[in-house]
Amino acid sequence: MDPGDRVSIEKDGVGYQGVLMPPRSKNHVVIKLDNGYNIGLRRSESKIELVEKGHETKLPSKPLQSRAGLPNVSILSTGGTIASKVDYRTGAVTSQFSAGEIISAIPDLEEIANYNAKVIYTILSENMRADYWSELARAVAGEIRNGAEGVIIMHGTDTMMYTAAALSFMVKTPVPVVIVGSQRSSDRPSSDASMNAICAATTAISDIAEVCVVMHGTTSDDYCSIHRGTRVRKMHTSRRDAFRSINEHPIGKVNYLSRCVETFIDHRHRGEVELEVKDKLESKCALVKYSPGASPEILNYYIDSGYRGIVLEGTGLGHVASNWIDSIKRATDTGIPVVVTSQCLRGRICDRVYDTGRYMLDAGAIEGEDMLPEVALVKLMWVLANSSSPEEARFLMQTSLAGEISHSTPITV
Repeated sequence: MDPGDRVSIEKDGVGYQGVLMPPRSKNHVVIKLDNGYNIGLRRSESKIELVEKGHETKLPSKPLQSRAGLPNVSILSTGGTIASKVDYRTGAVTSQFSAGEIISAIPDLEEIANYNAKVIYTILSENMRADYWSELARAVAGEIRNGAEGVIIMHGTDTMMYTAAALSFMVKTPVPVVIVGSQRSSDRPSSDASMNAICAATTAISDIAEVCVVMHGTTSDDYCSIHRGTRVRKMHTSRRDAFRSINEHPIGKVNYLSRCVETFIDHRHRGEVELEVKDKLESKCALVKYSPGASPEILNYYIDSGYRGIVLEGTGLGHVASNWIDSIKRATDTGIPVVVTSQCLRGRICDRVYDTGRYMLDAGAIEGEDMLPEVALVKLMWVLANSSSPEEARFLMQTSLAGEISHSTPITV
């Protein structure tokens, strides 16, 4: 018997049936049950029989039909769990579905819009990098120039917040640009892929002309939240409602059954701006998390290695140990901006309360206000590639360009 074969197993008088997975050890057998979960049993205590030889399954990719009266939406697939299924050669989830196959697997999508589907990458999101974001920004702009009334980007959840921030700074869009993923692969019974995709398509034809992330708002299949691309963060490893807006309320939500969009805060409206793309990024920027007792040589490494910008994830209001201050000054004296954010995530930093913070400011550090550390990193990459002087870079880092900074942080988020 080979991985992918359907088998039955009996242990202690209880029968199980499922698909044989690659073993983690020679003493155990692992099968995937029909409910999507795996169980492992000792070979010596189990009786296993072949039910059916496995065969590769492939979704039919039917031609996309154009329906009169529906808006035109582009789907760009980059991979991730929403475009994944189990690979029985390894037992792992891997990117295998194309954008067109996903549309075929979720027929309700065709009631919402007409689609043009393209595969940009087929990768898991941990493999994303700055030049991929730039290429994706150009692809989004190309779809809008070709008449797309909304763009959906299928993306892995682990680094979705980085891509959302990058596109928010690189693309000023007159139509919705919606990033969507799933926590559980599309071939699992508990998958959130179908609902997330339908809510994303509904948002893509709405009036919200911003880069946003659409994912489950609760663990139930009731609604998806619409998060601003510079305010969203993945807050749980596996829950279906892992994504939250930080330091700001979500832009709105999409009711799954009624497909109605409700908005909560101000947002850019469809057609309010002309398309503008600035796709350059400076990749040599670092995000450094401070911890008690950490050596300032960490900063010196990045300074000596030719990095162009550093974001510090400090404690509380935005602090590092006093023995880091000389290295901060060394960086800023050599033209390397150092932006300070907080590990607390919620709230804003203020380096004017304690002596350490004031010394950091005297050393040239830039306060990151209430920006998320990841957003500050991506913004710094964009700012350094699109500014002409250190003074302009400092000004831009302290200016809200895509809703990443607020003058007053709500106390309820």
